[in-house]
Amino acid sequence: MATPRWHGAIAVLAEMRRSPGTTRAAVAQRLGLSSGSATDITARLRELALLTETPAAAAGRGRPTTVLAPHPEGPVVIAVDLRYEDWRCAVAGLDGRPVVLDAAPHASRDPEQVLEAAGRAVRRAHARYGDRVRGVAVAAAATVQHGRVVQASSLGWGPVDLTPLGVPGVPLRIDNDATLAGVAEARDGAGAGAGTALHVTVEVGVGGTLVVDGQPVRGATGAGGEFGHLPFGDRTLRCPCGALGCWDPTVDGRALARHLGEPPPSDPRTYAVAVLRRTDPAAVAAVARAAQSLGRGIAGLVNGLDPEVVTLGGLAPPLRAAATGAFAEAFTDGLMTFRRAAPPPLRPAALGDDAALHGAAATALDAVLTEESLSAWARLRGV
Repeated sequence: MATPRWHGAIAVLAEMRRSPGTTRAAVAQRLGLSSGSATDITARLRELALLTETPAAAAGRGRPTTVLAPHPEGPVVIAVDLRYEDWRCAVAGLDGRPVVLDAAPHASRDPEQVLEAAGRAVRRAHARYGDRVRGVAVAAAATVQHGRVVQASSLGWGPVDLTPLGVPGVPLRIDNDATLAGVAEARDGAGAGAGTALHVTVEVGVGGTLVVDGQPVRGATGAGGEFGHLPFGDRTLRCPCGALGCWDPTVDGRALARHLGEPPPSDPRTYAVAVLRRTDPAAVAAVARAAQSLGRGIAGLVNGLDPEVVTLGGLAPPLRAAATGAFAEAFTDGLMTFRRAAPPPLRPAALGDDAALHGAAATALDAVLTEESLSAWARLRGV
């Protein structure tokens, strides 16, 4: 628990992060602070270069209030999104809003080359922001166990050391991209306000997470949420992960190619986008089969996990929209009878392709907004 010195400060910073553009008066009201206490805390935070205040828009008579925002010289975190086809490097202040600084498609699938390219971007960001960088978080399209990549089947990787993406002396967090996207959607996106939110995304395969009170359910080793490797698929199909019958290859671009009698695509996501745009009978039938598999699998997850809301990311919303009837029938038929009268709402993700970056920034900032980290920042500032 934070000491009195930091308790109010951490609470104010958390409110600023939770509600960008909030006013000092609104924060004081939500936290039950007197006007004087709120003034003292924000003055201290300005002195520490943790927040800044600007006049809010006039709202009638009365003393003008101020809008709280991250200080322009305050702490930042670096977020890296290591995806199937490319990588992106962003920076976020205490409001958790990532700004992409650098991005590039993979010139090679060789992990050393990928990490060298992304690592150079991280080093450039560190050179730009210096000691203000208080954390680095990586969202990886991979299975992550105990904070380490143990398999990235879509990239053709086995265990890969991602420490080249870190910064000396700065904490490095590594997590699955779908897990981080789910955290972002549960906290600030389509699942905001729900205590238990299920996130399901389709990219190259299926991923996701269950988020309870803003935190992902990671399992015993951190590798939870590999929904695409549940045996919801065809038992005759061997998944690149090594298992038989995975859900993954029955939903994405590989499934569409197989239904169309075409060779496996080198880029399943781009291939799927192209097929979803087609209107010929063969493509429509292939999409319907993939949508049925998606709906049936989500029903199974709802039966087992009992979420308040389901957020759908990546290609899941367009796949559902392209075969609404097939998806709905499979989803409803897959639900236990007692759930059918009031199933959880299925909502398109609100943060789009940036969800994993938002989640990476959010989890890195969780570690920044602690008494230990803020005390270290105060020492750095000489305050």
